[in-house]
Amino acid sequence: MKKSVLTRYRVMAYVTGVLLVLLTFGMIGKYVLDLNGAADFTRVVSIAHGWLYVVYLIFAFDLGSKAKWPVAKQLWVLLAGTIPTAAFFVERRISHELEARIAEDAPAPAKA
Repeated sequence: MKKSVLTRYRVMAYVTGVLLVLLTFGMIGKYVLDLNGAADFTRVVSIAHGWLYVVYLIFAFDLGSKAKWPVAKQLWVLLAGTIPTAAFFVERRISHELEARIAEDAPAPAKA
């Protein structure tokens, strides 16, 4: 597995996680605090999160299939983008696990 597969998953995990946290704050502002402009903010962030979550799903599924994860682990990673802050914790755990595997698979540099 290439490191680029992990990198693009990590980027999308952070983007999805940040947008979901922003969406949560927007919903609190809209429904709890009744802030002006919160409805427009929530609409924009929810659309962005929705489309980018689809990209996250594609990259996470690609990573899981190349890492040969069981279905339960794959679902756990895919659902992490729907729970505020979960994407950050899952990304960190997956990255630690797969960086070690990538380092093992990397060819040793040739000596001249």
